[in-house]
Amino acid sequence: MMAFIYIFIGGGLGSLARYGFGVLAKRYFNFSLPIGTLMANIVSCFVVGITIYLFKDKIQLHSFIQSFILIGFCGGLSTFSTFSNETAELINQGNWIWAIGNIFISIILGVLMIYWLRYKL
Repeated sequence: MMAFIYIFIGGGLGSLARYGFGVLAKRYFNFSLPIGTLMANIVSCFVVGITIYLFKDKIQLHSFIQSFILIGFCGGLSTFSTFSNETAELINQGNWIWAIGNIFISIILGVLMIYWLRYKL
């Protein structure tokens, strides 16, 4: 039962952080690329990678870390559906370069960040 509470609280905080990234991106960046979603997804990958690196031997002992941070917070912060929707919107607007760039930057940078933090630190 406690896992549900940790996931609920972490997910809410992650969603608020994602909203904050969107607000900041609109205020400070004027690109066709959806910077707020990109920042949220990359930060989420960083948090996943660094959490697993720091707590790799303790995650099983402290299940709240997995429930709160990895499932809840990072699940609320990262957003594949928004990434997909914004990329589809770029394609619909004829911004193929931005769409392809968004796909490559998001996926490659995210995967490389987690890989580097988990396995190379």
